[in-house]
Amino acid sequence: MGLPRLAVFALEALPNARALRRFVADHADHIAFVGLSHAERPSAGGLVAQVRRHLVRSGPRVLPYLAVNFGLPDLVNGAASRLARHGPPEATPLAPLCRRLGISVMRVDDVNGPEIAAAFATHAPDLIVSFHFDQIFSPVTLGRAPLGGVNVHPSLLPLHRGPTPTLHALADGEGAFGVTVHRLAAEIDAGTILAQEAVTLPPGTSATRAARWLHERGRPLLEGVLADIAVRGAVPEGRRVPVLPYRGFPDRQQLARMHRAGLRLVDGGDWRDAFRLASPSGA
Repeated sequence: MGLPRLAVFALEALPNARALRRFVADHADHIAFVGLSHAERPSAGGLVAQVRRHLVRSGPRVLPYLAVNFGLPDLVNGAASRLARHGPPEATPLAPLCRRLGISVMRVDDVNGPEIAAAFATHAPDLIVSFHFDQIFSPVTLGRAPLGGVNVHPSLLPLHRGPTPTLHALADGEGAFGVTVHRLAAEIDAGTILAQEAVTLPPGTSATRAARWLHERGRPLLEGVLADIAVRGAVPEGRRVPVLPYRGFPDRQQLARMHRAGLRLVDGGDWRDAFRLASPSGA
């Protein structure tokens, strides 16, 4: 069947930005549309309510992690969009990059809502690709793509299901890092495994830098899965694994233990990367 037409869904942030942008640029002819999650969507309580929930659960130690992974890239993307007309793909915020490439792009407030249903009806993608997306696909939405969907997740599933896998991998000790491409299922990060790679990271790697590197390593795994789908004309069944407990954002006690152990959520390099994320030079 050749490479399927893709509906790409993502929350653009520091961990996935460069790998995602390059993927979109390289596959522009096969992308039906791109859905960008609205991180401050009212259904999630908006920015203030979300920050308040994080503070109640995780305490102030989580704020630098949130700022460098999500806050700064969002601000820099907005400022850099005006300069992104001719920048390299990996240094161009995704919305203007899609417009440059002629790809339909839309903000996603509710991935299971009528606007997304209409996008599927209009653009008729074959396969959903989730690349660091923070909303849950319902069975009905997954069924709108004939081939279903696949997701890139920066952990060795079934370990570390949830939104902050590298933070938990860092806390759990050496040997826990890796990246997985799996089938999308109604349960979070619980679909069958299509490709997986364990990754050894340098000592002292922050949780933020680990997430960025693992998304970069996940892209060739995704390319391999897509090539396999193109040959088969179907998504492989995949390897079934037990569904281990969901690991959400850490609580105050876990962050305190990590702090005492010298395990870093962010470091100076992560801050620099966040500021450079949308640099027109790609530095």
